[in-house]
Amino acid sequence: MSENITTVKYDTSDGKNVLRLCGRIDSSNAEASEKLMLSLLPSPVPDTLVIDASDLEYISSAGLRILMRLRKQTNKKLPITETAQPIYEIFEVTGFTELFDISKKMRRISVDGCEIIGRGFYGTVYRIDEETIVKVYKSADSLSMIQNEKRLARLALIAGVPTAISYDIVRVGDSYGSVFELLRAKNFNDLLIEHPEDTDIIIRQYAEFMHLVNSRTVEDGSLGSAKQKFLGYLDTASRFLTPQLTAKLRALFEAVPEMPNVVHGDSQMKNIMLTDGEPMLIDMDTLSAGHPIFDIQSVYITYFAFEEDDPENSMSFLGVPQATAERVWERFVGDYFGTEDQTAIGKLRDKITLVGCVRFLFLIADDDSELTRTRVSRTVSRLTELIEKVTDLTFD
Repeated sequence: MSENITTVKYDTSDGKNVLRLCGRIDSSNAEASEKLMLSLLPSPVPDTLVIDASDLEYISSAGLRILMRLRKQTNKKLPITETAQPIYEIFEVTGFTELFDISKKMRRISVDGCEIIGRGFYGTVYRIDEETIVKVYKSADSLSMIQNEKRLARLALIAGVPTAISYDIVRVGDSYGSVFELLRAKNFNDLLIEHPEDTDIIIRQYAEFMHLVNSRTVEDGSLGSAKQKFLGYLDTASRFLTPQLTAKLRALFEAVPEMPNVVHGDSQMKNIMLTDGEPMLIDMDTLSAGHPIFDIQSVYITYFAFEEDDPENSMSFLGVPQATAERVWERFVGDYFGTEDQTAIGKLRDKITLVGCVRFLFLIADDDSELTRTRVSRTVSRLTELIEKVTDLTFD
């Protein structure tokens, strides 16, 4: 038997339970490796256990039997991560890919010096080269989030929403990233910066594309409910509201019918890329289904609410003057609904603003700065005024 039994290591740092397989595990050291494994693992084996195969060079049938016995102890489909291609082929041929949740080893890339083209709730999007972008997630435990975003993007694409599907998952430092091929892509926000003389044309293209997105449907219930998400936002926002105002808002939200329409959830211009002149939606991790009002409220938040009491926000976040940001909000509703009727536009803007105010309170709820206190006061006053005017949140 081999004297080298440093084939197994156990890491519990940062609240993780990671069993690392190293070197070669074969008939010469399998028995010693299993004894070492059992001495390291707690009993019972934690449900959160992950097997890291990044340093595994070879595993024989003797090693595979160890994994099978470990799986029986956990009674679940154990994840095996960072599996090199030769090892993955062994798992695939032996049927282990059906018994374990096995993912291949990821290549590592650096985003040092890369252009940042967008920031979202969960991560930052970098341009790697002319043809490639990568979305790097903030969390080091983001694999499940990446897989979920890929699932949502596929659902959207099948529904007819032009979108990009990640073709690779990579390691970026201690975190993970999704890689997309977007040839010579620019986003709508880039166009606003580069062609201010075409602002109204760009806004109209933006509004028409979002109308297209919101007209697509996913009928099988595989997307979560946008309405339920916003009721959760209201729960958080209610700390700033009177019980009476909260109850009235809840009644309005509850009355909105559940709908299968695609709701992106963060439909700002930075999340619409132009690839060879064709618009394409990205950053799909907030995707849900519901009434379109739950999507276009993002326009109020991005282009008006954040700028109202912080005029520099539009330049620091969007790279455009406050007047340009406000122009987006001013023009979007009419372009989205294809109307110049100012009375109709005003009523629609009131509904969208009311929904946007609730989400805005949710977004700023955990900040206790003087600016946030000003924003909260103004937003609550606006909701108090709107609740007397808005009788429903639907539109044709």
